[in-house]
Amino acid sequence: MAEIVENLYGRRMIRVSTDDIISLVKEYQNTVCGVTSYEKMRALLNKREFFLPEDV
Repeated sequence: MAEIVENLYGRRMIRVSTDDIISLVKEYQNTVCGVTSYEKMRALLNKREFFLPEDV
């Protein structure tokens, strides 16, 4: 599960697990499978929302 980490300066980063990365890559691959051009791939990805779980 993803975790938001704040540093001393208030900047936030998201620490993600290996499972989160694999899940995101699988979702990406399912979305762009069979697309042959960059423009079409970009258009498909712009229509999708990808979420990482937040654990505070």
